[in-house]
Amino acid sequence: MAKEDDGMLSGQRQPEDLANIALRPKSLKDLIGQDQVKNNLEIQIKAAKQRGEALEHVLFYGPPGLGKTTLSHILATEMGVNIKVTSGPAIERAGDLAAILTNLHVGDILFIDEVHRLGHNVEEILYPAMEDFALDIIIGKGPAAKSVRLKLPRFTVVGATTRLALLTAPLRARFGAVYRLDYYDEEALVAILRRGAELLALDYEEDGIQEIARRSRGT
Repeated sequence: MAKEDDGMLSGQRQPEDLANIALRPKSLKDLIGQDQVKNNLEIQIKAAKQRGEALEHVLFYGPPGLGKTTLSHILATEMGVNIKVTSGPAIERAGDLAAILTNLHVGDILFIDEVHRLGHNVEEILYPAMEDFALDIIIGKGPAAKSVRLKLPRFTVVGATTRLALLTAPLRARFGAVYRLDYYDEEALVAILRRGAELLALDYEEDGIQEIARRSRGT
C-alpha cells in the first residue's frame, strides 16, 4: 500500500484535509472522468510492472481543480510505492532537493506541485537525478573543489503545473509522459458529487446535485 510523506508541505492536518483524503479516489477505476489520461496511464503502469521498473517521469498540466494531485496519489497506490509530496516554491535551495532525493527508495514517487516554480539552481540538481538517477555534489571550494556523483534509486518524478509555458525546455524534455487534464463535463461532475455524498453518508436531492454540477465550471 502506498504511504504518503508530505515532506516540506507537512503540518497538522485540518478536518477538511481529512475529508478531502476520504473522498479522494484510490485507484484509476474509482476516478471519474479524464478517460483518455486514465487509459494511457493504465498502459504505462502495466508496462512498468511487467518490466519490474519504476514508472517513467510524468507531467500533468491544466487548470486548477482537475485532479493532478489526486492522480499522483493514484499512481503511487497502483504501483504499490510511497509518495513524497512537495512543491516548487517549497524547494528553495539545491540542498533541499538533495535531502529529498537521498531519502527516496526504489520506485518511490516524488510529486512536485507547481513544478514550473523551481529555481534554476534546483533544476540543475534535478536534471541528472531524473535522467541518470544520480546526484552531483560539489565538495570543497575554489580550485580544490571537486564533484562527486552519488547513485540514486530509480524513482519517478510526477510534476504538476497550471502554467506549462513557464516550464523550461530541458525540464519538460525529461518527462517521458505528458498529460493534459481537461475540464469535466456536467455528467462527470454529477457522478463525482453523487460518489462524494454516498461516501460521506449524506442525503441529497437529485436537483441539488444537478445544480451544483452546472455551477462548478468544469472543476
